[in-house]
Amino acid sequence: MAAEIVNPLNHSTTGSRAAESNVADEPFDPAFALHRGGKMAVQATVPIRDKDDLSLAYTPGVAKVCSAIAENPELVHDYTWKSQVVAVVTDGTAVLGLGDIGPEASLPVMEGKAILFKQFGGVDAVPIALATTDADEIVETVVRLAPSFGGINLEDISAPRCFEIERKLQERLDIPVFHDDQHGTAVVTLAALRNAAKLSGRTLGDLRGVISGAGAAGVAIAKFLLEAGIGDIAVADRKGIVSRDREDLTDVKRELAGITNKAGVSGPLEAALAGADLFIGVSGGTVPEPAVASMAPGAYVFAMANPNPEVHPDIAHKYASVVATGRSDYPNQINNVLAFPGIFAGALQVRASRITEGMKIAAANALADVVGDELAADYVIPSPFDERVAPAVTAAVAAAARAEGVARR
Repeated sequence: MAAEIVNPLNHSTTGSRAAESNVADEPFDPAFALHRGGKMAVQATVPIRDKDDLSLAYTPGVAKVCSAIAENPELVHDYTWKSQVVAVVTDGTAVLGLGDIGPEASLPVMEGKAILFKQFGGVDAVPIALATTDADEIVETVVRLAPSFGGINLEDISAPRCFEIERKLQERLDIPVFHDDQHGTAVVTLAALRNAAKLSGRTLGDLRGVISGAGAAGVAIAKFLLEAGIGDIAVADRKGIVSRDREDLTDVKRELAGITNKAGVSGPLEAALAGADLFIGVSGGTVPEPAVASMAPGAYVFAMANPNPEVHPDIAHKYASVVATGRSDYPNQINNVLAFPGIFAGALQVRASRITEGMKIAAANALADVVGDELAADYVIPSPFDERVAPAVTAAVAAAARAEGVARR
């Protein structure tokens, strides 16, 4: 029987003539067809073929395992799915380019994230959309859910609450907590930048960069690049460069002003771009071409807004030696899927208690190394479909976790 294609604007599933008429009038949309019924399901890993199987998988056999875990809680990692599964948690306040659309509307994205975990890292993941935007309520809810999971991936939670939520969860839980919008983006950006610098014979310490966007991704990228050794980095929000002389800064931006912008630039984004070696866009909007032209010779432009990059690649290529975007139809796609599956796979493999800066830097270095001798201006970051990516990142993260003393096996 052919699959029924239902008009997404018609919530009736009764199969009435009216509904059929509406369906007939609607053009076929493959996106709705693919999402029909959701994109994932729960599947058993053991067979239940007869009463003997049933007695082992459930009562009475399961009682032996429960009792053993009660006596030695660490056994939960060996005899349940805990050490292989991640909770993908959102409140639906910062979903892709859609913004605050609520928990129900966020579920297709969270399902998508879960299948990316499985496809690219072999990690099972469960989408969890919460009906609250209160930071403390989110923290309390996740803490109570945590016994069922080996890690927590925070997703599409708006800034600045995302910083507080991640920090509080890291303080209270002994499993990895990772806000992918921040750290996944930062890891892939660093990997691409390392290779761009290598291509032109420079080091990170030689570079002065500018980030457009002071939300979750912009703040995390700035801090991560400083940790990795970039020479200087300035961050701009809608009101201009985040600098110490501004009196309208949030606590997060005030902290950022204290560690960035050594050059002391103030004013609009364009002022910081003059003579800069690097532009990173995580904000949307459009950077005027004259501002791009004012950058240093051989500059790098990473314009990652989707679907419209802050600097169109055709313009960027006029002035930059390396151009990257967030889009899959241009070379050098900065895509978080290059990072988070392998990072969690490595952390879960060694039962890490948290994800450290060292583990993230190891992930970025491993990702950059996958490119190897193929390094070129249009190939500073591998494709998400490169089968070498996840194993390389997984191994590097696991080794870093052991070296930093957060591995438990």
